[in-house]
Amino acid sequence: MFILTVGLVSLLAVFALSMKTTQTAQQDIIAKQLANEAMESIFTARNTAQVQWTQIQNVGAGTVPDGIFLTTLQPINNAGPDGIYGTVDDSTAGGQILYPPGSDGLPSTAHPMPLTGYQRSIQITPVIRGGVPLSTLRNLRVTVQYANSQPGTPKTYVLTGFISQYR
Repeated sequence: MFILTVGLVSLLAVFALSMKTTQTAQQDIIAKQLANEAMESIFTARNTAQVQWTQIQNVGAGTVPDGIFLTTLQPINNAGPDGIYGTVDDSTAGGQILYPPGSDGLPSTAHPMPLTGYQRSIQITPVIRGGVPLSTLRNLRVTVQYANSQPGTPKTYVLTGFISQYR
């Protein structure tokens, strides 16, 4: 009986761990999509010439016109009037809400999921070659941080890439 009890308790622990992992998998996918969404909006802004190359930098970059992307972790808001995620004007657009698919596979308004536990930052830095920053190439780093089931230990998803001045 003792051996069976130990075996069953071990199985329950494994079951609880698998349930926890399944729960965080959804959060991980959401974080990945939020980072991709921000990265794609930056490339789209460049490709459509919606903003000038000098604006595809962080606020306070010292360029004229100044950069438009905020560097610190910000709440996940809808894109503001400029249509680009992670910029100064997003705070006026309100918090972003996720509408998971319903039983028919289409987005459903039955169970809206506000993304209040998520934050995003975008860092844009020059690429340095031989001690000199390249004027036509920049590093992109999109970080999404979110609370997980363990209080006090947020999880982080980071997406990095490059963007050039050329379309």
